[in-house]
Amino acid sequence: MCGIVGYVGPRDATPIIFEGLKRLEYRGYDSAGLAVVQEGRIVVRRQVGKLSALAELLAADPIHGHIGIGHTRWATHGEPSQRNAHPHVGMSGEVVLVHNGIVENYLPLRQELLAEGVRFSSETDTEVIVQLVDRYLGAGLDVVEATRRALLHLKGAHGIVVMSSREPDRLVAVRIGNAGGVTLGVGQGEMFVASDMPAILEHTRQMVFLESREMAVVTADGFRVLRLDDGTPVEKQVHTIPWDPVAAAKGNYRHFMQKEIYEQARAVTDTIRGRADFEAGIVRLEEEVPITPEKAQALRKMVIVACGTSAYAGLVGKFIIEALTRLPVEVDYGSEFRYRDPILDSRAWSWPSPSRARRWTRWRRWRRPGPRGPASGASSTSSAVRPTASPTGPS
Repeated sequence: MCGIVGYVGPRDATPIIFEGLKRLEYRGYDSAGLAVVQEGRIVVRRQVGKLSALAELLAADPIHGHIGIGHTRWATHGEPSQRNAHPHVGMSGEVVLVHNGIVENYLPLRQELLAEGVRFSSETDTEVIVQLVDRYLGAGLDVVEATRRALLHLKGAHGIVVMSSREPDRLVAVRIGNAGGVTLGVGQGEMFVASDMPAILEHTRQMVFLESREMAVVTADGFRVLRLDDGTPVEKQVHTIPWDPVAAAKGNYRHFMQKEIYEQARAVTDTIRGRADFEAGIVRLEEEVPITPEKAQALRKMVIVACGTSAYAGLVGKFIIEALTRLPVEVDYGSEFRYRDPILDSRAWSWPSPSRARRWTRWRRWRRPGPRGPASGASSTSSAVRPTASPTGPS
């Protein structure tokens, strides 16, 4: 789940995009970046970490332009690093894009582009998209048609915004499936693009929402929407959004419970994304699961500690973990666990949910050391940061 903001108009794009990203930082916080067209060429600033790190970079090395795109990243393919941060630039240097989603068929596409001589500068699946757009631009197509042709190759759900120095008066925004929304903000002589309304509500309450497999061509004077599959025009309604942060966060759903229900699939995907290296065929969990392979093989029991919907998710996790590992799993209710005297040793792994983690730390300090208590050796395997997540979020 990543945050996307775009702007085209008479004002300096950099502060507008950056302020929008601050409102979307909850959607991604391992790296951030911003690109503008400055003096006819694409200029990019990217930084690892939270937006404050990008702010320091922009203060030391500012960029300015009347059109730009920005992104906050929650890592999918490739570790959090400057070279994996968005925006990503094509090999020609003439096209740049930001992306929310996962390219499910990126491996064959990457191999195809490598065979054509494309040089990749990141580990991300996103770079496949920008190199595909770059390929069609090189064949003489304009940025709209190049983007449309390139995105027809993709599998998966995506939100994408493309910018090219060849046509520095427009952004191309695309939604495919449900990788988060793509919203257009209609201003007076300026336009905005965002993955979520709160990023641009400060500037306009006139919004247009793209449906799946629609693309928008956005200029300072307005927008037009096309069907991705055949390029035919689509009539879109402009909605007036009340200046209400709660309503904005709720989006088009009638209430937050409905929103949680429909976002379950994305919540599960966001929980596991960024930890699978499909090229190497491995899953990286070093930060979330601080345990060596040797200690993992020595485990004899796992205890999931949670409350509410997280406890229900723990029961699902018990079923899956036992089936995959043949390791016994217990699910313990957090409010009861702290008062019990559980049988835990160095071969038992206790896994607290986020809402239990702080209480877990206090409980371990309070517990009396003993042969059966957690102080006897479970400390090295009982502090996982990211537990099995509930599809509707932690309780």
